[in-house]
Amino acid sequence: MATLSHDMTLDILRCLSVNDLLRFKCVSKFWCSWIEDPYFIKLHLSHSLKTNTNRCLIVRYCKYQFLSVNYDSPKTTRRLKQPLGEQKKGIQILGSCNGLLAVEDDDGRILLWNPPTRKYQVLPSTEIEFQSPPIRCSSSTYYGFGYDSVSDDYKLVRIVQLLGAKDEYFHSEAKVYSLRSNSWRRIKDFCFYLISYGQLGFLANNVLHLLAFKTPESRKRDLVGFDLRSEEFSLVELPDFCLDENIYFDVKAVGGYLCLSATYWELGDIVADVWIMKEYGVKESWVKLMSSTQPDLLLCSPSEVPLAFSKNGDKVLFHFKLNRDKRDSLVWYDLGSKRIEEVGVRGVPIVYDVDLYVESLVPLNQKPPR
Repeated sequence: MATLSHDMTLDILRCLSVNDLLRFKCVSKFWCSWIEDPYFIKLHLSHSLKTNTNRCLIVRYCKYQFLSVNYDSPKTTRRLKQPLGEQKKGIQILGSCNGLLAVEDDDGRILLWNPPTRKYQVLPSTEIEFQSPPIRCSSSTYYGFGYDSVSDDYKLVRIVQLLGAKDEYFHSEAKVYSLRSNSWRRIKDFCFYLISYGQLGFLANNVLHLLAFKTPESRKRDLVGFDLRSEEFSLVELPDFCLDENIYFDVKAVGGYLCLSATYWELGDIVADVWIMKEYGVKESWVKLMSSTQPDLLLCSPSEVPLAFSKNGDKVLFHFKLNRDKRDSLVWYDLGSKRIEEVGVRGVPIVYDVDLYVESLVPLNQKPPR
């Protein structure tokens, strides 16, 4: 039998799932060295991103229980063990990029975690460098996680803000953690006011994005981008209709695109539109993806942004927190027929949180206890 060349073998291996590759490391020392090679890890990840394969949802419930769900085949679920082996510790997901999750536990420890490989890395702690003022203030902390392709580095951004009870005091501090150097450093302060909860960043075009106000008393939200390469903040233009105060909107990243949802009243009906920015940074490239007056798409908050596109791009996946039934639901919305199909996920209660990630072999330093 003819022996496959090294290149042909890698070409086959890059199409496999992470779980299969982890098993195949036991075939031989050669296969193990190929699969652990940094070049192959990037080759496999690039193939997954280009072909929309190895995509999963990570479902969190009861604060510390996790499932990995293949949302193209939702019957395929896998229970995940926490990285530190402490199964009763609550964990909050701060961000996801290239198969790595940035998480924080109840003790305030921040980790990077690769669920399929079970490897993790505990980040060093970093102090807040400005002193609290004598007046009473509220404090908020926001995180964003992404990949800098120029320096080949994963970065976690942290913004801490203090606001006085009557807006008489406002202070903001921004820091970046680098996985390559395993250290934090302070960067130029963020001059906008945030009101979102916990996560500051959704990643598109290697830029973390967030909705913020120029001042605490401002009523107009701006879309701000943090470029992970230059580490600079800048404004991203929204469609003109977002200037209307009667329109409620939200922005996320879906399938690599900026995605905006807008909800408003029209002729007595509540209308929900979803827009995507086809060419990053070009205001005129915002195009309407879908529009609906169906009650099923308007059951919880005034605005819902899709989680993901289906593999062939003809459906969009939504996660709803249904106030009517007091339960969570995943649904596919068919862009052609405009029909809605609920996605059942086995083994979860009626309330859960969902994050999107792609499984990868991106390495981290530590393994959990057995």
